Amino acid sequence: MPQLQFCLLRKSRQLARNLFPKRTKELKSVVHSAPGWKLFGKVPPRENLQKTSKIIQQEYEARTGRTCKPPPQSSRRKNFEFEPLSTTALILEDRPSNLPAKSVEEALRHRQEYDEMVAEAKKREIKEAYKRKKIMKERFKQEENIASAMVIWINEILPNWEVMRSTRRVRELWWQGLPPSVRGKVWSLAVGNELNITPELYEIFLSRAKERWKSFSETSSENDTEGVSVADREASLELIKLDISRTFPSLYIFQKGGPYHDVLHSILGAYTCYRPDVGYVQGMSFIAAVLILNLEEADAFIAFANLLNKPCQLAFFRVDHSMMLKYFATFEVFFEENLSKLFLHFKSYSLTPDIYLIDWIFTLYSKSLPLDLACRVWDVFCRDGEEFLFRTGLGILRLYEDILLQMDFIHIAQFLTKLPEDITSEKLFSCIAAIQMQNSTKKWTQVFASVMKDIKEGDKNNSPALKS
Repeated sequence: MPQLQFCLLRKSRQLARNLFPKRTKELKSVVHSAPGWKLFGKVPPRENLQKTSKIIQQEYEARTGRTCKPPPQSSRRKNFEFEPLSTTALILEDRPSNLPAKSVEEALRHRQEYDEMVAEAKKREIKEAYKRKKIMKERFKQEENIASAMVIWINEILPNWEVMRSTRRVRELWWQGLPPSVRGKVWSLAVGNELNITPELYEIFLSRAKERWKSFSETSSENDTEGVSVADREASLELIKLDISRTFPSLYIFQKGGPYHDVLHSILGAYTCYRPDVGYVQGMSFIAAVLILNLEEADAFIAFANLLNKPCQLAFFRVDHSMMLKYFATFEVFFEENLSKLFLHFKSYSLTPDIYLIDWIFTLYSKSLPLDLACRVWDVFCRDGEEFLFRTGLGILRLYEDILLQMDFIHIAQFLTKLPEDITSEKLFSCIAAIQMQNSTKKWTQVFASVMKDIKEGDKNNSPALKS
């Protein structure tokens, strides 16, 4: 019996070896030739051979729950140069097999809608491409102008500064904006150094500032500053630190850990020791920061101290109300002369210049305008002096005159406090150029002198800022 079982087992193995290799070979050859074969026998041929791949995909999706994305139909819409990036393009696709097919009318309507969308999208794309091309062309032209201007400034103007600075050619070139590579040098020369500050003097006051900060940190606290002078409190390390962190925060270069944090801190600290009568005032950090971006540390301090020593800046940073009032009165004379309609609109709301001008003048527009545009304002300010600061203010009002005429007091104040970020130098300087700084044959300095005389004589009714 065991022998019989052994023989039967061996025969079954031989049968299996003979059977399965043969079937496997038959399967491999048949699978590629006719789709009607299965592993152990034939089945009737499939009726629709063209849909085999779709049926396989549907079976796979039903079994696994996954959805296969069909390969891109390269043949469809291949003649279009542009296709809109939108799911609305699916209107040309056939409906799923489990839904009724589109009618001929619907298919034609969808084709027409799609063609209209493609045409509109292509029109927008061409318009955007033209706009980008125009911007790039203007940028290349501007870079070429800057490069050619830089050669003129370096080779012709700067070596002969005193002779050429007031010539018509240089003033016209100056108005177009200084090349960044010479901007700091021109600013230094234009601002001058009437205070005769040297790099060594800067180091002396910087050392004093460091000693004061060290003394404050060791002995001072918030509770024992009652006996400290106002100048000392304003010069305190904490106030300067707080303002430095708010200076051009989007640049991340003046904040803690940034490459210019310590430089800005040093210049502001040294100035508070150099001018304790002025001390540190909020807004100074923006002026110092712009100078640091264009000058070396000692040169930036020299320009900073001399710039803040100008009559207008000194009046504002020392909060000399009498002088500030004279500047506002002079500004309103030219405001009424150039923008009479807006002037009356502001008057109807009792909106005075101090509401918006103070912030502009304190930071020389470096906080209110984009940095590159602010630097261009600085360029002409260094050329024309304080007059250009107020002319720039009138240029801003002219630029947004139509908008401001539709606003009330609150919205005007909010708008002028935070100007739109998309303001461009071309538009602004076009408006500034249209402002006439002349009133009844009197220029800015003459009107300002007249206002000062009126106030001194007590005839305040002649001053527009003091009417009402």
